[in-house]
Amino acid sequence: MKEKLEQLKKDFYDKIESIKENSSLADLKVQFLGKKGELTSILKGMKELSEAARKEIGQLTNALKDEFESAIKTRNENIERAALNKRLESEWIDITWPENEERGTVHPLTIVRKEIEELFISMGFEILDGPEMEDEEHNFNNLNIPADHPARDTQDTFWLSNGYLLRTQTSPVQIRGMETRKPPFKFIAPGKVYRNEDIDASHEHSFHQIEGMVVDENISVADLIYTLKTVLSRIFGKEIEIRLRPGFFPFVEPGFELDIKCLLCGGKGCSVCKQTGWVEYLGCGMVHPNVLRKGGIDTEKMSGFAFGLGLERLAMMKYGINDIRLFHSGDLRFLKQF
Repeated sequence: MKEKLEQLKKDFYDKIESIKENSSLADLKVQFLGKKGELTSILKGMKELSEAARKEIGQLTNALKDEFESAIKTRNENIERAALNKRLESEWIDITWPENEERGTVHPLTIVRKEIEELFISMGFEILDGPEMEDEEHNFNNLNIPADHPARDTQDTFWLSNGYLLRTQTSPVQIRGMETRKPPFKFIAPGKVYRNEDIDASHEHSFHQIEGMVVDENISVADLIYTLKTVLSRIFGKEIEIRLRPGFFPFVEPGFELDIKCLLCGGKGCSVCKQTGWVEYLGCGMVHPNVLRKGGIDTEKMSGFAFGLGLERLAMMKYGINDIRLFHSGDLRFLKQF
């Protein structure tokens, strides 16, 4: 009988050491200490023993029962402690961290871009995206820009050693859009562009543009003006005084420069409008037939208009910001305002 108790003790500890969950521990308790458990089975065989032997085995059995119960309790506590430690590790909080932790804010350019995208979506425009590292074909050739045009020079364009360039405008996305779509269509192409320019209060070498294109039958300059006036009025929440000037862009004919009266100085003159009272806001015009043909569009049936505006200048007018360099400055005092 003693040998059975010793073997039972060995079996118990072999099993309890491998248990990692409380549910398995409960099963072990039933197996060894339950009414039909292995320890109870040994006790049932004591009737065949002498009185002295029954007394000795009874004491050993009771001691083993207490030992099993204590081991199960200890193991249960260890399992719960391990689970708690794991949870605390995953949910760790540094209680020494200041309670008045400062939170980040959405960048003003992100705010404006989202508003613009939602505005154009409401007008039925599709939003397209394209690569910032472009090839010469899409950035210049297909946009009707001559081989000797100054925009191709290194003083205006960032050329890369692999023959590619950092796109100087988001117009290449329009070319890619025409290559994959059939008219009628209208879409905008927001994104970052790069120009090798001197930096001042109103110019940056890295900035954001939104180009737009509409192609359909019987599109005219009147459609262009109506669209831009609608967009500008909804952007600023009021009627904006604008003026159109003839402008030359290789990819549109006729082309226009659209200016808005400076919202920072009310037309009186400041550093942003260069004391003129007007801000050159966007270029626009009717899409040049050569560009449409490069996109596989029949110019006998279809026409279109295109425009491009700068997000930084839009944000400057909208929020009264007088220096474009602030957008990339990383100055928290500036960013916290938004």
